[in-house]
Amino acid sequence: MCEDLLNVSMGDVKKDILQGIVECNKRGLLQSAKWLAELNFGNQKAMEGPGKSKPMVPAQHLVLMETGIGNTEYDEYYLAKAYFDCREYDRAAYFTRESVSPIPKFLHLYSRYMAKEKKRLDNMTDSLTMNDASELKDLNELMEDLKVEYNDRKLDGYCLYLYGVMLKKQNLSQLALNVLLEAVNQAPMLWAAWLELSPLIPDKEKLLSVKLPDHWMKHIFVAHTYIELLLNDEGIKQYQDLQHAGFSSFYITSQLAIAHHNKRDVEKAIEIFQQLQQEDPYRLDNLDIYSNLLFVKELKTEMAHLAHKAVEINKYRPETCCVIGNYYSIRLEHQRAISYFQRALKLNPQYLSAWTLMGHEYMEVKNTNAAIQCYRKAIEVNSRDFRAWYGLGQAYEILKMPFYSLYYYKTAQQLRPYDSRMLVALGETYEKLEKNTNALRCYRKACNVGDIEGIALLKLGNLYEKLGDWKNAIPTFLEYCSDDRPVLDKAALYRTFAKLGNYYEGIGNYDEAARFAYRALEHDETKNEAKSLLKAITNKRTAAQVVVPEVPLPRQSETYMSEVVYMEESDMVIESSIINEDQPEERPAFDDSNESMFTNY
Repeated sequence: MCEDLLNVSMGDVKKDILQGIVECNKRGLLQSAKWLAELNFGNQKAMEGPGKSKPMVPAQHLVLMETGIGNTEYDEYYLAKAYFDCREYDRAAYFTRESVSPIPKFLHLYSRYMAKEKKRLDNMTDSLTMNDASELKDLNELMEDLKVEYNDRKLDGYCLYLYGVMLKKQNLSQLALNVLLEAVNQAPMLWAAWLELSPLIPDKEKLLSVKLPDHWMKHIFVAHTYIELLLNDEGIKQYQDLQHAGFSSFYITSQLAIAHHNKRDVEKAIEIFQQLQQEDPYRLDNLDIYSNLLFVKELKTEMAHLAHKAVEINKYRPETCCVIGNYYSIRLEHQRAISYFQRALKLNPQYLSAWTLMGHEYMEVKNTNAAIQCYRKAIEVNSRDFRAWYGLGQAYEILKMPFYSLYYYKTAQQLRPYDSRMLVALGETYEKLEKNTNALRCYRKACNVGDIEGIALLKLGNLYEKLGDWKNAIPTFLEYCSDDRPVLDKAALYRTFAKLGNYYEGIGNYDEAARFAYRALEHDETKNEAKSLLKAITNKRTAAQVVVPEVPLPRQSETYMSEVVYMEESDMVIESSIINEDQPEERPAFDDSNESMFTNY
C-alpha cells in the first residue's frame, strides 16, 4: 500500500481534489466538498517548506462550472441551485423536473430526497417514536424512478450514490453494496459514497476482496474502514503511511485520535484532540468523542469549558448538544442530559453517539424500556456499535432475561474480541445460566487479554470457590490481591483478604491467616469478621503452646510419693517429693492433723 502511495504525484492529487470540490458544490453535496477542501488545505501545508513550492494547477481545473449542464438548462439550474442552498427543496425539485443533463438531473433527484427528509424531521415530535414505515412509503415514488433509471443504465456516479442511500434505508444491504461500489468506481472523489459504503463491509476479508477503483482515494477508505472495524492498529499504520506519502488533513488527525480512543489509550487520544483544537479552534466535528474522553477521566472543569466553547461556535450542531449532554451527565443531571441528546437527534436522526449516550442516561434513571429503544436505534444506524449491543445486554440483565442478555453480550464480544469487559459480562451470564465451564473459559480469557476493570480474577476465584475447587481458587485470589493496579471495588478486595485469612486459619497456617486478617481490619465491612478471626487464631496458638509433661510411675524401691499439683489458668506446676527406703527413717509423729495428706494421696 505504501509503495502505491509513493508513486502518487501530489500535483495530480491536487487536481483531482479541486475538480471534486467543484463537482460536489455544483450538486449541493456540501459535506463532501468541505472534506475535500480540508484535505486540499492540509496537503498544501504539508508540501510547503524550505525548498518546496506550491504545485501549479492549470486554469481548466479551477473553472469547471460549465461542464455537465445542458446549454438550454442554465437558467433553470441556477434558479434551482439557489432554492436548494436556501433549503427550499420542493421549489428546487420543481424547476428541474424536466432536466436531462447530469448535474440538473441529480439536483432534481437529490432535492426530492431532501424535501422528504426535511418534512419528516419537521413532523417528528419524539425522537424515540420515528415511523420508519411511513418514511419508506414517502420515498417509494423516488425509489421507483431511480430503479427504472438504474435498470436503463442512465445513472452516473452521483445518482448511483443517491440510489445506494435509498437501498440502505430499505435494508437491501447486498444490492446497496453493489450500487455504491459502482458509484465510487465512477465518481471516486465523492467522499459521501465511500462513507455510505464503509458500514456495508462486515470484516477485513470482505474489505480486501471488494473491487475498489485503482485510485488514491481507496487508501483513505481502507484506513477509515479499518477504524470502523475496530482494527485500530492496522488503521493507525494506514494513516501513518498516508502522512508519510504527503497527505495531511484535520480528518486524518481526528481519525488517529479515534483509533487511540478505541484502544482505550485515553491520554494519547486527549493529547491529539488538544493538538487538533489548537490547529482548528472552531472545529466541532468529532467533538463529542473528545467530550467522552474527558468524561472517562472525570475532568469536569475541562468539560464545562468545552461545552461553553461549543455553544459559542454553534449551539445548533448535534455535536454541541452531545457535549452539553455529557456535561450534565457527569453532574448527575440525567434528565437534562437526555433533553440535549434528544435535541441532537432532532437535528440529525442518524447521529450514532446521541442514540447510544441517551440509552446510557435512560439506564441511569432506571427507564429500561426507553434505553432498549435507544440502543436498538443505534444498532440500526451502525450495526457495529459494540456499546449499543453491550447496553442491550445490560438492559435485559436488569429485566432478568439472561438468554436475551447472552445473545447481545455475544455479539458485543464478537465486535470487541479483546475487550475484557465483554468477556466478563458474558462469563457472568453463563454463570447465571449455570454453564460454569463456559463461564470459567470467559473469565480466563478476560485475564489473558488484559483485565481492564480488574475484576476478572475476582470473578474467576469466586467461581472456583463456588465449585469447591480451592486448589485453583486460592492462587487466583492471591494473584488478585497482589495486583498493583487501583481497585475500583475496595469492599470486594477486603472480602477476599478475609476469605484468604479464613482459609489459612483452617489449614493451620496462622502466620498467613493473621497477615490477611490484619489487612481485612482496614475496611469497615470486614472489620468485625477480621477481629473474630484474629481472636480464633490467638486461641489456637495458645492451645498449641500448652505442654503437659509425663509423670513417671513410682518404682518398687519407692515407698511413697507426695505430690502437690497447682493449676493456674494454662500454667501447670508440679512439685514432687520422693522418699527412698534407704534414707534414715525419720517420720513425723502421726496425728489427726496429717491424716488428710495421706488420704488425698
